[in-house]
This record gives sequence, structure tokens and C-alpha cells, in this order.
Amino acid sequence: MTLTTPALLFPAISLLLLAYTNRFLVLSQIIRKLADEEKTHHQEVATRQIELLHKRVVLTKYMQVAGVLSFLLCTLSMFGLYLHLELAGVVLFGASLISLSLSLIFSLWEVLISTNALNVQVAALGQKGGNEDGAGRKPPGAV
Repeated sequence: MTLTTPALLFPAISLLLLAYTNRFLVLSQIIRKLADEEKTHHQEVATRQIELLHKRVVLTKYMQVAGVLSFLLCTLSMFGLYLHLELAGVVLFGASLISLSLSLIFSLWEVLISTNALNVQVAALGQKGGNEDGAGRKPPGAV
């Protein structure tokens, strides 16, 4: 294995970490918005959404940790190869790939939870929609 083999992962891992950071920022904005809604008027849907968002934040943390660990291991692999420590370089590169795979698994898990959260929201909209017409007005005689 040459020094350039682990270097191939650098752009991929960097972009992955950027995507994870963006996910985290969006999650924090959503949580703040839902928390404000929850304070003004208690809604069961908002409570369920906040629970799911908590799980997503934890998974995002694990995604980021595994991604950073992968980046670090990849760097150490390159350093080992630079010092002509072939075995250490190969082992560290393998560990980097495993860490990157874990990060992707956490990412997939988080995506599955986020789709579940969207299903909760869609179901809530469907319940509201059953009591109102298309313009958001209740039909005559509805309570």
C-alpha cells in the first residue's frame, strides 16, 4: 500500500463531516422551534417529535465521533506509511475504514428515525385535515 491510498479518503471524510455538521445545525433549529411551540401550547405531536429529535441528536453525535476517528486513523495511517511502517499503516487504514463504516451505519439509522418523525407529522396533519376543509376551515356544524 502506498501513501496515496489513505489520502484518497480525505475528501470523502471531509465532505461527510460537513454534511453531519449541517444535519446537527438543522436538528438544533428544529428542536428550538418545537420547544417554543411546546411552551406556548402543549401538543402531543410536538412531544413525540422532540423525543425523536433527541434520538437523532445522539446518533448525530456518534456519527461525528466515528467520522472524526476515521479521519484521525487515516492520518495516522499515512504517517505510518510515511515512516515506512507498512504493517502499522495498513492496520490503521483498516481501522479507519471500519470507523467510517460505523459512521455511515449511524447515519443510516438517523435517516430512518427522521423518516419516522416525518410520518408522525404527516399523521398529525391527516388528523387535522379530517376535521377541516382544504382552506383550513371546519365544515358547517363541526365542533
